[in-house]
Amino acid sequence: MARVFLVVMDSVGIGGAPDADRFFNADRPDTGANTVLHIAEACATGAAEDGRSGPLHLPYLSSLGLGQAVQLASGAPLPGAATTPIGAWGAATEISNGKDTPSGHWELAGVPVPWDWHYFPDTVPAFPPDVTDTVCAAAGTEGILGNCHASGTEIIARLGAEHLNTHWPICYTSADSVFQIAAHEEAYGLDRLLDLCAAIAPNLHAMKVGRVIARPFIGDPETGFRRTGNRKDFAIAPPGDTICDRAQRAGHPVHAIGKIGDIFSMRGIDEVRKGTDAELMDHLGDLIETAPDGALVFANFVEFDALYGHRRDISGYARHLEWFDAAVATHAGRLKSDDLLILTADHGNDPSWTGTDHTRERVPVLVHGLGPQEFGHMAFTDIAGLVARHLELPE
Repeated sequence: MARVFLVVMDSVGIGGAPDADRFFNADRPDTGANTVLHIAEACATGAAEDGRSGPLHLPYLSSLGLGQAVQLASGAPLPGAATTPIGAWGAATEISNGKDTPSGHWELAGVPVPWDWHYFPDTVPAFPPDVTDTVCAAAGTEGILGNCHASGTEIIARLGAEHLNTHWPICYTSADSVFQIAAHEEAYGLDRLLDLCAAIAPNLHAMKVGRVIARPFIGDPETGFRRTGNRKDFAIAPPGDTICDRAQRAGHPVHAIGKIGDIFSMRGIDEVRKGTDAELMDHLGDLIETAPDGALVFANFVEFDALYGHRRDISGYARHLEWFDAAVATHAGRLKSDDLLILTADHGNDPSWTGTDHTRERVPVLVHGLGPQEFGHMAFTDIAGLVARHLELPE
């Protein structure tokens, strides 16, 4: 029986979203943002030479039709793209009113978001008193630290020492619909942090805040603070049956790699594997070797977004794309003849753009296992349809 490997390259957008003018970074609309194209253009002009050199080199993604997808999405040619793809390709457009992780992933899994998310204002304080009171009551503290928009690495550097002295949780948000809590994994306690996030999540979800995120860190003021790999997202459950629910209900094993389990509140998922992107790539390779017939493997590679997109690091993003291309090509060579590998994204995060937020973009749909084929313009939900047809899932 066929297997499907659905792989999300987090934030690898290709421009051209028809409603990009409604989404902003700072005061600049996302019109014209194009993550892949702008990285490729920077590489072609020698403007992305930190840890790498020369034109952007993505032979595997290009062979599946990445250049054609960029051209279709945005009308602009991708430097160095293959002229004759051997894979199936298209460009997908999102309808959900957001450019965030849950909206993109849920819609890829067949369920558009039927509501508008709640976002906290970029003010100090960022949170209304009732939210702050809820956190304090659950934490058993007289106050919180932060209460603002911030970068996760910056805020622990700034407030980590005060957190160690007071044990008040560090609470912050971003342009996404999130409420994040950072706490020292040892001095405050990982279980205590997770329990705090779990306790307040229902209240935040009722406000349509998409995720409460636990952000543990370690270290001290002398040597510096650094985040650990024990992040956990407490996300609103999807409002309908996703492709994971449908596959599991039909008896297909569903394996999640990366933060997929958190995004879908563990609904319709049998196993989760986490780690760095390098570790996740090893997990993908292992499941290509060992996943049983009929399996759905759903993966998210987050470091494109978290380490390079939000930090506006063009060279780093290019390096990661080139690493990913080479690594996934190696694993693709071990796919069975009836397997399907779908490579796509959930939104954009153009590292050449103003601000630090995601960018509203179309995303590539690149498929190994169907032969040369042009899908053309697609909806995000059409990707769930590809999965359902290949696994022969009932409606």
